[in-house]
Amino acid sequence: MQKAAAFRISAAESTGHLLALARLWGVDRRALAVRTRLHLPCYADAAGQVTYRDALAVVVSNAARLRRDQRAVRDLIPRREYALPDLEFRQVGEDADRVFGSMHYLRNARRGSLNFALVDKNTGTPLTLCSASPLEWKRVADQLLLQFGVPQESVWDLSRVYSFDGAPPNAVSYLLAQVRKYFQKRGDVELLTTAVDPNLGFTGSSYLASNWQQWMTVRARPYLYYKRKYMSIREMRASFPTIRSIDELCAADRNATRSWAELHDSLIFCCRIHGATERVRPEDQHRILR
Repeated sequence: MQKAAAFRISAAESTGHLLALARLWGVDRRALAVRTRLHLPCYADAAGQVTYRDALAVVVSNAARLRRDQRAVRDLIPRREYALPDLEFRQVGEDADRVFGSMHYLRNARRGSLNFALVDKNTGTPLTLCSASPLEWKRVADQLLLQFGVPQESVWDLSRVYSFDGAPPNAVSYLLAQVRKYFQKRGDVELLTTAVDPNLGFTGSSYLASNWQQWMTVRARPYLYYKRKYMSIREMRASFPTIRSIDELCAADRNATRSWAELHDSLIFCCRIHGATERVRPEDQHRILR
């Protein structure tokens, strides 16, 4: 069984502490939790241990950064809690770009994406959003074709999902069901995929509630940080076009660091556009290497 670091940080990562700090800083609790977990490995040793002082610094720095990001979309932040009957499904544009660009831990959605949301029926303000684009991940695509017979050109990938604190608890699963209906009507897509990172506290429960199943896993890549801020591989390639790997960048630039503790594999969830999505037994799920 694969081992992975738990990133223990004593009481600093507990729900109570994060909730109290989120209230103190006036920031979205769930967004703060994800960003904290994303940046903890920057300070963790190979066993996944982080000192209380470093952990607290991670929480506070991310709360401050999140508060600045929230200001950019302050007109879109919910002022109350919503129930599902208050919301309707729509395809959205600029508002989604603003939310993903400021609030999502991976930032902007991919080029060529379609954005969907559950919005306030009266104001059109998005509460829960997702972004879908044609699947680009070649190794995942190759496994889908080999094991399930689904060609890459028939697969779209959900690369961004974000839900504000004011959204109802089952908003994500409801949004996913509506996105599936959209692609059923569209007619040119057979399968939806997404990657779930359990290191950030994600379990895939909203996907399981919406006809999705886990079909494979992908070996974790170290997290990359530039000036102590997380940097995605897409950002690295755009900012350093001659650099080929995380280790190469870390060797070439002292501002770049990587995580050393072992991480959990990413989970690849899939959803058939038509019919039920078959369950794949754990022993039949392939582990894809990076």
